[in-house]
Amino acid sequence: PVAVKVRYPNVERILRGDVRTIKMFAQIAQPVHVPALEEIEKQFMTEFDYVQEAEQLNQVKHNLQKAGLEGPGKLCRVPKAYMEFCTTRVLVMEELHGVKLADGLKEETKGRAKQEGKTVKEYMAEVRQKEEAAKEKGEELKGPTSSEYEMYIGILDNKRRLTNLLRRGYNFTLGLLPGKTKKPIEDKSTLPINHAKMIDDLLYIHGHEILVDGFFNGDPHPGNILLLREDDGSPALGLIDYGQVKRLTKETRHLFAKLIIALDDDDRDSIVSLMKQAGMKTKTMDPEVIYLYAKVSYAEINEKILKGKHVQVFMEDLEKRDPIVQLPKELLMASRCSILLRGLALALHQNRNVATAWRPIAERVLKENI
Repeated sequence: PVAVKVRYPNVERILRGDVRTIKMFAQIAQPVHVPALEEIEKQFMTEFDYVQEAEQLNQVKHNLQKAGLEGPGKLCRVPKAYMEFCTTRVLVMEELHGVKLADGLKEETKGRAKQEGKTVKEYMAEVRQKEEAAKEKGEELKGPTSSEYEMYIGILDNKRRLTNLLRRGYNFTLGLLPGKTKKPIEDKSTLPINHAKMIDDLLYIHGHEILVDGFFNGDPHPGNILLLREDDGSPALGLIDYGQVKRLTKETRHLFAKLIIALDDDDRDSIVSLMKQAGMKTKTMDPEVIYLYAKVSYAEINEKILKGKHVQVFMEDLEKRDPIVQLPKELLMASRCSILLRGLALALHQNRNVATAWRPIAERVLKENI
């Protein structure tokens, strides 16, 4: 089976007009966002050539397979594009059987609510209460660690196996009698998803794409991530939509690797110096503004940094303190990737410091001169 992606007529003209309108508004109201919008616009425009997207899809698949990260039983799956059937307006690729991650997580929430005897609305209201309670204490609500998830899932899996054993026994005895209905056998799709491992895997995959391959998806939002199922029902990740691929030179990758290590060490002087080398310029070159911009863009978002402010207000305050003249253009899509993945992590109460997650990859890149 294949999946076919077709570009609608006039969609490029409409999107270009929308982006132009947003840029005009930003130039008046929030000029700090104009450089980022220009880079995003540049990447968006690559999405309209489906032959190019097909080539990028196959290149990413090859890169991840070479690293042992893609394929059955690996960290992810990437569909193969069938080049002989692709045109600038039609992309034909291997079909990955699954659902969008956002939809899969919604279904999982329904299951959790049902287990606790609540409606989804009641379940989510309780989660929000816990979030507010943690915020009042100056903390953030933290979900289980990967090992805690595995322990819990293991207990439920043992229960599932025992239930299946009893049901099979029934199905091959009493279930064979006339008028009797056989009991269903549950696979691992009935078990919870290990959110902590899923976030760690996504971070590792994209960290490898950025730092090792220099060829990565700048738009890894939950709609571009699929929740697949292995033959036994256990979850797997599918990565799709490689229209917005950003390429980094070896020089840029090494600079970014050094920045990741400096961010994890919280070495302010090195962070500021490396951001300047990457092209960061502000009106007065306030080191604190440059340092905080780097932390939020590439490492972490937490109450210690935000001090009770919404991240948008926080960034606007930085702009007022020392207006940004130029952003590190070559690293803008890496920042977008980092922020999108952290957004997903935060939604699942799995906040991560991306610099900490990517440090081992950065160290290997520099040590081995990759």
